Amino acid sequence: MKSSASDPKNLSTAAVAQPDASAAEPAGSNGAVTAVARALQILDAYALGESHLSLAELSRRCGLHKTTVLRLARTLALSGYMVQREDGDWRLGSAAGWLGARYKAGFDMQNVLEPALRALTLACGESAAFYVREGNARTCIVRVEGPQALRHHVRMGEELPLDKGSPGRVILAFSGEPGALYEEIRERGYHYSIGEREQGVATVSAPVFGMHWRLFGSVCISGPASRLPVQKLEALAQALLATAKQLSYELAGTPSTAAVRGSRWHP
Repeated sequence: MKSSASDPKNLSTAAVAQPDASAAEPAGSNGAVTAVARALQILDAYALGESHLSLAELSRRCGLHKTTVLRLARTLALSGYMVQREDGDWRLGSAAGWLGARYKAGFDMQNVLEPALRALTLACGESAAFYVREGNARTCIVRVEGPQALRHHVRMGEELPLDKGSPGRVILAFSGEPGALYEEIRERGYHYSIGEREQGVATVSAPVFGMHWRLFGSVCISGPASRLPVQKLEALAQALLATAKQLSYELAGTPSTAAVRGSRWHP
C-alpha cells in the first residue's frame, strides 16, 4: 500500500534537517533578537573617555558570560565595530565612530535642548541651563535667560566646579559618587543649593539620561536667592523634573518611555 505524501516517514532528510529560520535566533518577549540586543549592549558598555576594556570588565558590565562576550566581540570585529588590542583588551572600531559621526550629522542636540529650556523659562520665570561634564569640571552648553531684570548670569563654555552648586552635584550623584549627600540626591531625583558656588545665587537641578540610563548632563533653573528660597526651589522641582524627563526621551532618540524608565538608575 502506498503511503501518503503527508506521512512523516516520507519527509526527505533535507527537509527534516533544515531548521526553522525563526528559531535560529531566540527573540525576547518584545520581539527583539537576543544576539543583536547583546551585541549592542557590549558597544554601549563603554563610557565617554574610555579607550579600551578587558573581556572580564565587559562581561561584568553586561552581565554576560565571558565566552558569550568574546563570541559577540569577534563578530563585531568582523565589521569593524570592535578591535582587539595586543594586550587582549577590546576597543571600539572605526565603524562605531563612523556610525556616531552619521548620527551627529543628522541630529543637533542644541535643537532639542534650547526649545525645552525656553519652555521651562517661560513656565518658571527664571533662567534655565544645561550642563555637561568635562573631566573634573562642568560646562554650560546651552542657556536661556529668564525675563527678570535681576538674574543670574553664566557664560556658556565656562568651566565650573562639579562640587559647588546643584548642577555639578547632580552630575556627580548620577555618575556614582559615594557619600550620604549623593545618596540623598539619587533618592530624591533632584538637588537645590543656595549660595554654594556664588553668594546670593540659588539653583535647582535634575539629571538628564539617554538610553540605558547613560547620563547626558543636568538641567538647571537658577536665579537670585532673594527670589528663590527653599520653598520656591522645591516647588520649581516638579516642572524641572518634567523637563528632564522630556529631554531624556528626546536625547535617547525615541518617544518611548522605556528608554529611560526600564529600571532604576544604577552607575
